[in-house]
Amino acid sequence: MFLRSLLFRLSVCAALCLPLPGMSLAEPAVGAAVRDWLSEVVTRIGAADRAATPRARGGIVTIRIRIAGDGSLKDAAIENGSKSGALGPRAVAAARAAAPFAPPPPELLTEDGTTELSFPLDLTRRR
Repeated sequence: MFLRSLLFRLSVCAALCLPLPGMSLAEPAVGAAVRDWLSEVVTRIGAADRAATPRARGGIVTIRIRIAGDGSLKDAAIENGSKSGALGPRAVAAARAAAPFAPPPPELLTEDGTTELSFPLDLTRRR
């Protein structure tokens, strides 16, 4: 299961970062629907954190979330090695508060009908 998850994350990273054969480097490697969905997930989690802790100090923490095909949050955890202190539980709470999300684009779903994302989450306050 771990190996399949790791391989899926690597393939998603490759799909998001590398152009397809025949594409010039100036062309985007992912569709607008995927970019928009990913942006919406990250934005909603950040907004949920700001709503719950409007005056708290911030920072950046790497979070891993698993979202089902219907948009429900299946799991949220802090990546190993993240020295987050109080930010870790805050990031997980924000992810739970932001759920449910819009259903992921079909190209992001694994065989078990979920998608797993790992990304740095910026919990700093914007003025």
